[in-house]
Amino acid sequence: MLMTQKEFQLLIEKYAQVIAAIKESAHALHASVNQTYDKVHPYGFHLDMVAESVFKYGSCVCVREADVLPLFFGAYYHDSMEDARLTYNDVMKIAQQWMDEEQALMATEIVYALTNDKGRTRAERAGEKYYRGIRETPYAPFVKLADRLANITYSFTHGNEANTHMKEVYRKELPHFLASIDAKSDDLRFSLPDEMIDIIELRILKEANGNEREEKSDREKEG
Repeated sequence: MLMTQKEFQLLIEKYAQVIAAIKESAHALHASVNQTYDKVHPYGFHLDMVAESVFKYGSCVCVREADVLPLFFGAYYHDSMEDARLTYNDVMKIAQQWMDEEQALMATEIVYALTNDKGRTRAERAGEKYYRGIRETPYAPFVKLADRLANITYSFTHGNEANTHMKEVYRKELPHFLASIDAKSDDLRFSLPDEMIDIIELRILKEANGNEREEKSDREKEG
């Protein structure tokens, strides 16, 4: 059953201290391996951007109170296996500090699903096996979409060589990316909020329109 935003907000308030502890723990974990975001920010900057989608849109996918903490844990810890060298069991033990066995398992499965496969290229690291794991894991499609929204929002508003490159990568990948994480399920836990997709598409459309205007202006100047 779909939660209202008000109901979800009340649960956020109920578990505020635990959510804050999960956030602090995740920030400290990535700081311990000296990981940064865009070589400028502590990696917690990115984790907070991902978690922001849970605060804003979690009510669109969350079906019960017990899933609130796994959702937030998945957002804050989604890169912990891939980038902070934690094992599946490490993540499970951390989750168990704040959740019962069932919740900890759900939280750990989200993190595991979002961990890239081994590979020499971006395509190998995020192939069909990877995306199938996301589609088959409750809340993993939502957290992956939150991750992509965070990365697109940042790269499209911070101009440097790396972000300029990633803007084009995200633009080209978008149709395949959305199709790959769409579980096509009636189960809300696998759903992708339209609002989040709209924001991503609008950001990319604005960028494309801006580039077209710049190219037209350059041509007019040259003429």
